Amino acid sequence: MKFGGIELEGRVLLAPMAGVTNLSYRRFLKPFGVALTVSEMISDCGLVYGNKQTFEYLRTAEDERPVALQLFGSSLESTVKAVEILEKNATYDILDLNLGCPVYKVTKTGAGSAWLRRPDELFEYLKGICDVSKHPVTIKIRLGWDQEHINVHEVVQLAEKAGVQGITIHARTTKQLYSGQPQYELIRDIQKETSVPIAVSGDIFTVGDAIKAMEITGAHFVMVARGALGNPQLVSQINEKLNGEPVEEALPLSKQLELAEQYADMLIADIGAHRAIPQLRGILPHFFSGFPGYKKIRLSITESLKSENDLERIWAGIRAHAQFNC
Repeated sequence: MKFGGIELEGRVLLAPMAGVTNLSYRRFLKPFGVALTVSEMISDCGLVYGNKQTFEYLRTAEDERPVALQLFGSSLESTVKAVEILEKNATYDILDLNLGCPVYKVTKTGAGSAWLRRPDELFEYLKGICDVSKHPVTIKIRLGWDQEHINVHEVVQLAEKAGVQGITIHARTTKQLYSGQPQYELIRDIQKETSVPIAVSGDIFTVGDAIKAMEITGAHFVMVARGALGNPQLVSQINEKLNGEPVEEALPLSKQLELAEQYADMLIADIGAHRAIPQLRGILPHFFSGFPGYKKIRLSITESLKSENDLERIWAGIRAHAQFNC
């Protein structure tokens, strides 16, 4: 199947997550069967004004492709300038526009899911970008601003008319943020309303979550976010289920430890220990969630991890714990 005009091998997309889906994380997840990786959100103004940190988000690798770069902005003029900068400075396959971020510091500028409040302007915005982009354009949206303004069906239609080639729908409103339950029933059979391929997201933590969301909506693809944090096996399990293959059992603690070590090594090699360690304190505990002794492991990481030497000591402790509990 195609998404964003690109033939994908598999139907699981990796969601963009600020502070998480850096280059190392995307490359780490790719071998588990991710069909499309997506960068962290990139500010169009950051690119236009030459912000050094913003340009860091443009880094991609050949072994993660196909890859989408996700851009957000509040005006056509600024975003078009940013697209021109991307074309000259980045290697990517799809341009994804973030119209779904619910965070106030983004929506207060008119960007992210604030676009859902002005669909007339949104059509002109999308058409203008589709006209200038040399890469296929996809979008990520929500159900609407709040329960009284559910306009996802309208947005899907105008996006198709504007030339968008892929739509991801997070089944919550802006006001829900990431709380409450995703409302997949509000987009039941939505894939039948458009020829543009749709991916759905929102609380995809198990294979069952993915299958149910796709069955309700008819979506061709599913996007995983927090559910894959520390659990990359979820991606391969969803693909196995969709392919009618036996779904592999959950990995033991010893194997989870190996995956955590692999990711930590990749991140440190990519950006250096000084920058990697703070990120690892937030991400590594997810690899050990649900295992006996999780609270102790989590505390050892979040409170004691300050250097590579600390990391080796923590690995040794988890390894001993895993052997004892075999």
